[in-house]
Amino acid sequence: MTLRLGVEPRARPALPVRLGVPVASLLAAGLAGAVVILVAGASPVEAYRTMLDASLNGVRPLTRTLVLATPLILTGLAAAVAFRMKVWNIGAEGQLYMGAIAAAGLALALPSGTPKPLMLLVILVAGAVAGALWAGLAALPKAYFNTNEVITTLMLNFVALYFMNYLIFGSVSFWRDPEAMFPQGKLIPASAQLPIISHRLHYGLLVALAAALVLWWSLRGTTWGFELRTIGDSPAASRYAGMSVSGKVLSVLALSGALAGVAGAIEVSGVLKTLDPRAIATELGFTGIVVAAVARLNPLGVVPVAVLLGAVVASGTNLQTVGLEAEIVFLLQGLIFLFVAAGEFFLANRLVFPRTAAAVGSP
Repeated sequence: MTLRLGVEPRARPALPVRLGVPVASLLAAGLAGAVVILVAGASPVEAYRTMLDASLNGVRPLTRTLVLATPLILTGLAAAVAFRMKVWNIGAEGQLYMGAIAAAGLALALPSGTPKPLMLLVILVAGAVAGALWAGLAALPKAYFNTNEVITTLMLNFVALYFMNYLIFGSVSFWRDPEAMFPQGKLIPASAQLPIISHRLHYGLLVALAAALVLWWSLRGTTWGFELRTIGDSPAASRYAGMSVSGKVLSVLALSGALAGVAGAIEVSGVLKTLDPRAIATELGFTGIVVAAVARLNPLGVVPVAVLLGAVVASGTNLQTVGLEAEIVFLLQGLIFLFVAAGEFFLANRLVFPRTAAAVGSP
């Protein structure tokens, strides 16, 4: 008898199973990370205790974690809304850069005496518009010529990155401080800086939480959300029902880019106070894909997952006290994504071993 490994879909599992699998996947990733830490010559218990103390134990560590989680919430939402319609926007990184460029440019261009609420509104809208327009460069060929959006959005990341680097490092642009000894961006005025809640935690967190809540409601309680889910399940049936698939692709990618662009604007306004390519280019857009995947594309689920990954990142430098390099956090992020992806696969599918024709006639 010859056996051949195959895969077949499972029936929709019960709610406790759907909720339990991601939790079990995170625990499995933690165990795998413990093995890696042990192989590296450190104590997993001490490493995880250090990570907990550095990220959540106290007001200052907690606020630092939330500051790091804020852009991850927005880039996670950017990935989640696009992926729900099976439009694979891999370009949140570049859309975030363009949002940061637009926000910094308008913050510097507007009079410094502009009322703070108006200034903040303008730069957040500028970030959203810039991100949406940048995503539109991939949305238009996707909607009308069915081009591969994975390739276009990915390539646009590099264009945005090098454009941002050019503005600060390769030219005497409006964004660059002409009086600085080394290339750096101009500081934005105080009226363009987000107010502080506590320590370095700014009001951008409230913007991100509001975006998660509005997106969750939109997906569940509006015609727009219903059409988005329907088109994601079957574009052909959606066209037959009279839905505008091309228009929905444009709107979804624009919304996805706008969310990432707002993340860039918030980083400039709330954290950096300038356009700093070295500080912005930290793969927040790509990490947002991990956030969305772990959250199972649920906008409300994005929030705790972003805080979890923010906590992992916040503890990076402190791991050196237990003999580990800070880069171990990237490995832990990768393990989380790997185990969650595996859990999602086996939640939706199962392995089968069908008999082949070679088994015919065997005793």
